[in-house]
Formats: sequence, structure tokens, C-alpha cells
Amino acid sequence: MAVLVYLESEDNKFKKTAYEALSYGKALADKMNVKVSGVVFNCTDSDSLKKYGADKIITINDTDFEEFSSKKYSHALSQVIKSENSSDVILSSSANSKFIGAHLSGIMDTSFVSNVIDLPESINPFVVKRTCFTNKAFSSTEMISDLRIIGVSSNSFGLIENMNDASVETFNVEKVESNQRILKIEKETGSVTIADADVVVSAGRGLKGPENWEMIETLADTLGAATACSKPVSDMGWRPHSEHVGQTGKPVSSNLYIAIGISGAIQHLAGINSSKVKVVINNDPEAPFFKAADYGVVGDAFEVVPALIEKLKAR
Repeated sequence: MAVLVYLESEDNKFKKTAYEALSYGKALADKMNVKVSGVVFNCTDSDSLKKYGADKIITINDTDFEEFSSKKYSHALSQVIKSENSSDVILSSSANSKFIGAHLSGIMDTSFVSNVIDLPESINPFVVKRTCFTNKAFSSTEMISDLRIIGVSSNSFGLIENMNDASVETFNVEKVESNQRILKIEKETGSVTIADADVVVSAGRGLKGPENWEMIETLADTLGAATACSKPVSDMGWRPHSEHVGQTGKPVSSNLYIAIGISGAIQHLAGINSSKVKVVINNDPEAPFFKAADYGVVGDAFEVVPALIEKLKAR
């Protein structure tokens, strides 16, 4: 028996969510008194995984997996699961990992629970705590299948260093054909991606035009944050669609979310509710976002943001 963690990577580097999934997998494995293994597709940066407690690193190196396909990845993982006799599979909460989780649960005829934020209180029964209703509530979900697939919510469990001299093994898979094709990849150009960011600085139509985004980028650079925007902003072409966050855009689970000039439509709030601390800057005291905010500033963004940048740089 073993806990298996799918470790997502891009451009030969592991994402922060991969380390968080491994931290969760290691803690779960210790609770169950079993080993934890990580499975990697086409990434040579395996040494960094030893820092987070992996006992074994299983590498799948094949050009057939250079382009993501949930079908191909899921069938490959199913073979590793059987080989390792895995009791639990841990995934991150990225869009690709959620596709894999759903596809894998169908292949293996087992349960998949996403948005998990903590370890199970007990192993028998196996009950996990997860967010639900667009992060407005929590639920306790019992998983009764022999194999459990768990999707860990971003920035919920944290990174736990646990150095271990993991062994590295190569795994050869029986490949399957897939009619899935990626037509276009639109990458974020910022130094920090929304998915991996601890802090996200987001702005809306209150910025009045794309020419005013320099102060948003300056604030983000000062905080080491990712930049984001509301749906109307991306629809108007002020910012790339890769920065659109909300129910119909990218979900955000940052430790700090700063919303500037965003009214707070319900679709936007649904996508950022799992962020731990929400700060709103808006000149309209009746803006709906203030009801969801932990901290609010009623004021002109063109006065508040430069002053905030000045104070942060002084520190």
C-alpha cells in the first residue's frame, strides 16, 4: 500500500501546487503508516521533490506526454496506481489535475473528491473536509471506495519541508490513443502566475483604461504578486484572458487578494472566495465587494494605490 502523488510540472519545473500536493501526501502517508511516491511526466527536476518527503519518485519520460491529454495522463497514472498498489492518489487543484481526477475516477471506477483543505480526522471512516457552494461553506465527505482520489485546494495545506533521500525509478507505460487536441496555449507573461501566487493584485473597470495598468503592475511587483482582472476588463481587451479571474475565469486561492476598482459581481466573488484575506479598494461605498472583504478602503484608486506603493517600498 502507498500514497501516490501526481506532481504537475511545466517547462521542466514543478509548480508550487505540486509541492503542496506532495506535502499533503506525505502527511497522509505518515498518518496511515505507509510510503509516499510521486509520479512525474517529462521533468528532470526530481531532486527538489526530496525536500518534501517523497520516498520514491516515479518518472515517465516520453514525448507522447509533452502535450497534455487527460485521457493519456489518466491511463498512464492508472497503470502506476496498479503497479504501486496505491490506496490514495493526491492531485493539486489545477484545471488539468481536475480533468485527470474526473477521468481517472471513471477509469478506476472509484471516488474523486476535489477542493479538500485538510487531512482526514480518521482513516476509518475516511472523512475529508472540503469547500463547497463556491467556497461559501464546508462539507465533510466520507470516501468509502478502496481507492481514493483527492484534489487538494491551493494554499490550503501549505508547504511542509521533510527532507528524504528518495529513490528514482523509470516507469514505462502502455500508451493509448486520444482524440483530444490542444488548439491554443495562452501563457501568463508575468513573473508570478495566478495559480502559484500567494498574493494576487486584481483590477477592474474602475481603472478606466489599459493605459492605467502600470500602477497595478508596480504594486504587484512590490508585493511579489500576480496580476489579475475582472471579466469585463479581459472582454474589452485591456488585459489578456489568462488574467481573468472569477467563476467563468480562473479560480484564485491566494493568501491575499487585493481588488482595485472591481464592484464585486457574484460571478467574480465565486471565483475568489477561497482566498484567505480579501482587500477591496473602491470609491463606491455601496460596492457589493465590501460585504465580502476582510479589509476595505473607500477612495480613489488613483490616489490610494500610489500611496500604498510608496508605503510598501518605504518598508
